[in-house]
Amino acid sequence: MEQKGFTVRRIVIAGVLSAIAILLGATRLGFIPVPTAAGNATIMHVPAIIGGIMEGWVVGGIIGFIFGIFSFLQATIPLFKDPLVAIFPRIFIGITAYFTYVGLKRFNEYVALIVAAAVGTLTNTVLVLTMAVVRGYMAPGVALGVGITHGIPEIIVACILVVAVVAAWKRVETGRGRSKV
Repeated sequence: MEQKGFTVRRIVIAGVLSAIAILLGATRLGFIPVPTAAGNATIMHVPAIIGGIMEGWVVGGIIGFIFGIFSFLQATIPLFKDPLVAIFPRIFIGITAYFTYVGLKRFNEYVALIVAAAVGTLTNTVLVLTMAVVRGYMAPGVALGVGITHGIPEIIVACILVVAVVAAWKRVETGRGRSKV
């Protein structure tokens, strides 16, 4: 049965995963070189996806919000100096991942994790680029090109990371991952 409200566990996990998202950005570890025009795909949204899957939509939304705040504060280009582009779309990453996961997990846990990771990543890509177009920072054709060249590598990497982390986390929680020391 799912716990309601803010538990100490949810607050701690939201804090730790938010710190990981910030660390990924501050150290540039969250940027993976890919052979595209921009040169990097990001994994900074992955903690929001994991938080949403593991602790619910509110935690996923909080982690996404903190990721967005960090993105806004670290912005070096006008596009991400706009809070409607840098912050607002990121709130929905963990929320969409959570609802996707919950809707699919009764059919197959791994498929649910993969699809939730893809949906969370697409949420980030589509909403950020849509806001960039709406706010006049990019032409629709440019946004589509960025979405394709960045979205596909980011989805692949996010699916691998989310499945690996969440599956390991669940094994540890159920006791199958604990050593007999």
